Amino acid sequence: MGPMELPKTPLDLLDLDLPRGEPWGYAFAQSLLKAPWAWRALRPTPGLMQLLRQDLEALSLELEERRREYPLADLGERPPYPAEEEALAALLARNPEALARVLQAHGPYPFALYRTFRFFGEVRPLENPRLPREDELLGYEEQLKALKANALRFLSGKPALHTLLYGARGTGKSTAAKSLLHLPQARMVEVEPKALDHLESLLERLALLPHRFFLFLDDLSLDPKEEAFHHLKALLEGSLEGPPENVLLVATSNRRHLVRHLGENPLPGEGPTAWDALQDALALSERFGLVLTFPPFDKALYLQAVVHHLGRSLTPKEEAEALRFALQKGFSGRVARQFALSQLGTTP
Repeated sequence: MGPMELPKTPLDLLDLDLPRGEPWGYAFAQSLLKAPWAWRALRPTPGLMQLLRQDLEALSLELEERRREYPLADLGERPPYPAEEEALAALLARNPEALARVLQAHGPYPFALYRTFRFFGEVRPLENPRLPREDELLGYEEQLKALKANALRFLSGKPALHTLLYGARGTGKSTAAKSLLHLPQARMVEVEPKALDHLESLLERLALLPHRFFLFLDDLSLDPKEEAFHHLKALLEGSLEGPPENVLLVATSNRRHLVRHLGENPLPGEGPTAWDALQDALALSERFGLVLTFPPFDKALYLQAVVHHLGRSLTPKEEAEALRFALQKGFSGRVARQFALSQLGTTP
C-alpha cells in the first residue's frame, strides 16, 4: 500500500471537487476515502483498526497545521455529500470505528461520492453526466415500462433479469438505459468495449460495496473468436465468477445475436466448429433474461416525435422539410430530435 496523498498547499486544492465549507477539512476527508487501506476497511481487522487510529491521530494534527498556515474560505459550490461530512467528523473525533462505518456505508472513493462511472480498465467518476429527460423517448412506452419495472425490482433487492435492448440505430436504446439514472439510488458503470477483458476485476470491487449498480454495455457486438466474448458469456451463464447480486447488466445492441460477421447458418456439410460458433452466438443473447425490442420508426411516429421535441405543431412546409431531412438518415427518434434542434429559434 502506498502513502496517503494529502494536499500540501492551496494550489493542491484547486484540482479537487470540493463542497462548500472549510476546504482543508473536506480535502482531508476525501483523502481518507481514497486511503490505501480504504478497501480493507470494509472488512476491518484489529490490526487495521490500529493503523486507522494512528493515521487519524497524525492527520488531525496535520489538518490543524494546514488551517493555521493557509486559512481559506469556501472553494466549492455544491453541498457536501454525506460521506464527506461523516468522514470529516470521524477525523475530528479521531474515531477509527466511525471511519470504518463511513466506508462500509458509502464505500471508498469514487463510489462514496458519485453515481455514474466509466470503466476503461480503471474506474473514472462522471462528475456531471448528461442525463436524458424523462420524456425524451416517444413510441416505446411499453418497453420503457418493462425496463423500469425490472430495474425497480433490482434496486429494491428483489430478483431481476439482465436486460438486452435491441433495435435499429437511433431508436433510443442508449437513452432508455441511461434514463434508469432517474430512479432513486440508481448507480451506473458504463463499460468501454475494450475493457471487457478486465470485467472480473471491476466486479470484484463492486461486490464489496453497499450500493447496487447497473453495468451498462453500449452497442454490444461481439465475435465468438474474441476473448471478450467468452468473458461476457461466462459472466452471464453464472460461472463461479459471475456477476454479484448487486450488479445488473443492461446492454444495447443493433443485432439480435450481438455478433459481427455471423453470416447465414452453416451449410449441412460444414465442420463442427462452424456450428459451434453459431450456437455460441445464440447462447449469448439468450442469457439476457429480458429482451426489449426497439423497432424502427414509421413516418407517422417520426413526425409525432418531431412535434414532441419541437414543442409545437408543424406547418405543412415544416412537415415537408422534416420528411426531406429524414431521406438520407431514415425515420428514427434521433433524426426527429436532430431536425427539431435545427428548427429551434425559427418561426412557424
